[in-house]
Parts: sequence; C-alpha cells; structure tokens
Amino acid sequence: LEMESAYLQKNLGTCLTQGLAEVARMRPVDPIEYLALWIYKHKNNVTVEQQRQEEMAQLEHERELAVMEQEMMERLKAEELLFQQQQLAFQLELEMQEKERQRIEELQRAQEQFEKDGTDSGKTLAEISDRYGAPNLSRVEELDEPMLSDVALNIDQDL
Repeated sequence: LEMESAYLQKNLGTCLTQGLAEVARMRPVDPIEYLALWIYKHKNNVTVEQQRQEEMAQLEHERELAVMEQEMMERLKAEELLFQQQQLAFQLELEMQEKERQRIEELQRAQEQFEKDGTDSGKTLAEISDRYGAPNLSRVEELDEPMLSDVALNIDQDL
C-alpha cells in the first residue's frame, strides 16, 4: 500500500490536488466530468510547456553556436587583415630596398664614370642623386664672409 501511495503521490499528487482545488472553487454540476476534463487539459498544458522548454533550450543552444561562429568569423577576418597588412609592409620594404639598391648602383656607375673620365662631367651631386627619396640638393654659392671668432659665437649662444 505504501508503494502504491508513493506512486500516486509522485505521478498524480500535484495534478489531483490542483484539480480538486479547482473543482471545489468552481462547484460544477458534474464534478467528476469537470475533474476529468481538467486533468486532460492539465496534461495537454504540461506537454505543451515541456515542448516549449525544449524549443527554448534548442534555440538558446543554436544562438550560442551562432555567436561562437560569428566570433570565429571576426577572428578570421582580423587575422586575414593583419596578414594582408604584413604582406603589404613586406612588399613595400622590398620595393624600398630595390629602389635603394638601384640608387646605389647608379651612384657607383656615376662615380666610376667620373673616375674613368678624370674630369667633371658637369653633373652635380643633386643631379646624380635625383631619385625618389634622395635629398633635394641645390647649388650653393659660397659667399666671402668674415669668420666669427669662437668668443663671438659663444656670446650669441648665451643670449
């Protein structure tokens, strides 16, 4: 009898208690039929609620997967962008090294030509090194200026 009581309590306890309370509150003409219909309705409600809970859990799981996938895609995009930036920097470095190498070769050829000719061909250093990134050297004419003494220079610095 105790096993049967435990079984009934486990499987019907809450349902019957709530159903009987509803019957007492409503006082229907046919309480047995009312209780039977209430129990069917209660079972349907419980089943629908279980399905809803399962669907919510599934949706939450899918949402977590979508968030993880989005984060992975963002990481991949960031890594790809970083890689592209590194490739571009490397390419620019190679181009700058090649330009520098060409400039040095041209300066060496000009120097060799100058030494070979033994005379000034009339080209200035500014003309020889007239390349991208080379300093812009212009002709400077020296003027005859009196030399200032070290004492005079020190006085100006102290001011």
